[in-house]
Amino acid sequence: MKLSHLKIVTTMAILLGTSSCIAQTTERPLRIGVLSDLSSIYSSIGGKGLIDAARMAIEDFGGKVNGRAIELLTFDTENKVDLAAAKARQWFDIDGVEVVTDMPTSGIAIAVSNIAREKKKIALITSAGTSDLTGKECSPYAVHWTYDTYALAAGTARALVRDGGNSWYFVSAGLAFGEALERDATSVIVKEGGAVLGGVRHAFGAPDFSSPILQAANSKARVIGLANAGQDLVASIKQAREFAVQTNGTRIAALLAFITDVHGLGLDSAQGLYLTEAFYWDLNEQTRAWSRRFYARNGKMPTMNQAGTYGAVLHYLYAVQAAKGGDSGVVMRELRARPINDFMTKDGTIRSDGRVLREMYLFQVKSPIESKGAWDFYKLVATIPGNVAFRPQENGGCPL
Repeated sequence: MKLSHLKIVTTMAILLGTSSCIAQTTERPLRIGVLSDLSSIYSSIGGKGLIDAARMAIEDFGGKVNGRAIELLTFDTENKVDLAAAKARQWFDIDGVEVVTDMPTSGIAIAVSNIAREKKKIALITSAGTSDLTGKECSPYAVHWTYDTYALAAGTARALVRDGGNSWYFVSAGLAFGEALERDATSVIVKEGGAVLGGVRHAFGAPDFSSPILQAANSKARVIGLANAGQDLVASIKQAREFAVQTNGTRIAALLAFITDVHGLGLDSAQGLYLTEAFYWDLNEQTRAWSRRFYARNGKMPTMNQAGTYGAVLHYLYAVQAAKGGDSGVVMRELRARPINDFMTKDGTIRSDGRVLREMYLFQVKSPIESKGAWDFYKLVATIPGNVAFRPQENGGCPL
């Protein structure tokens, strides 16, 4: 071979090698989108703390998967379905997002889950509650991670009916979530031999709860079931305390309450409340260790949605690693094949309808005298196995 030809071959080899290196170093990142509430009534439940929990999962995984950098994109939905849906489409179509998580309301979760199905992308729903997400609205690309309205009812409503609270009146948010929570609680109450005397719906983010609380009190029901959440729940409980509803023996059931709600209310107002959660920071050494890390970064203990988002993102990243660059269908198979094991969930599984089965916990809020310090709010009443806490798959109506 002539020297000139040798130089050309050598130069081409160098250029090809350089191109290969550039291709390897510029491989597109794995992008995870968080559709959150940063400015509205659920911001203390999820918000910046939930975004940070997702970051913690990425950091703990190592920041890369299969050689690809992991990027986190965030968006404040303001709890508006149209904004969340538009952003999800943009992320999937333009920005290369492969999975979305959080989704603070049921309406947002249903809309985005449908878009993810259309685009063959993955939705990890860690905040929305309606059990319809694993029923008539189920999707082969969606996972309902943390809790649902059926599990909340199976915990709190069943316990109160068995403890004498056999007549109920509901104060419910006029949303898909509130309707589903009231429906699921009603089915449990009736099954346990109780009765529902009526209910009233209120607007999302209502400025005043005096009218619905007085309607509930005048019903003479033994239990007022609050099927709302966030600031709506806190305002409802404060209004009930203001009217001294509980002095006549009426009990208040917070069907979806978070540790941040109890913190906001204070133990004087929240003491005695029954509530069902998927997580509590002080359950064991593992929950305490992770929660202290979270507290050091956020100045508060985590909610179950924040802890759940950490677990969902970490489990997803392990599935992507195992799928070795496969599409969403392959990743979904890996998600279901792997048992879920982290500080929050032990031997959890994902059913074909997307429901994560895990233990749920019935708690009662401590009195100020019982509490031993900051954030020491709950005493454990019962541990509910996953196959009891969540609706049987055959009863959900999921076509999958």
